[in-house]
Amino acid sequence: MRLSHLLTSRLFVPQAIASAHCDLPCGVYDPAQARIEAESVKAICEKYQDNEDPEFRARALIIKEQRSELVKHHLWVLWTDYFKPPHFEKYPHLHQLVNEATKLAGASGAKGSADPNVAEELLGKIDEIAKIFWETKN
Repeated sequence: MRLSHLLTSRLFVPQAIASAHCDLPCGVYDPAQARIEAESVKAICEKYQDNEDPEFRARALIIKEQRSELVKHHLWVLWTDYFKPPHFEKYPHLHQLVNEATKLAGASGAKGSADPNVAEELLGKIDEIAKIFWETKN
C-alpha cells in the first residue's frame, strides 16, 4: 500500500511550473468591453433626453441601468483578474482610477443619471484605464 501511494503521489507532482500575470493567457482581457457598454449608456442618455414618450423613457432607463452594470462588471474583472501588484506599484493611482470609474458606472453615476455628460466622464475614466492596460501589455 505504501509503495502504491508513493507511486500515485509522484504522478501528481508538477513537472513544470508556469507563471503568468493573469489567470488565462493574455488576450482575454480588454477594457474595450467596458467602453462599448459605456458608449451604449451615453447613447441611451442622449436618446432619453431627446424623447418625451414615458414608455420609451422607462425602457431606456432599464436598458441603461443594465448596461451600466455591465460596465462595472468589466471594470471589476480588469481590476481583480488582470491587474496585479506590479501594475499597482507602477501606477499607484490605478486603484483610485478604477474606483472612480466604477462609481461613475454605478448608482451615483451613469446608472442613476440620464445625463450624457456623466456617461462622457465615465468614458474618459475608461480611456485612462485602457491607456494603463495597454502599457502593461507591452
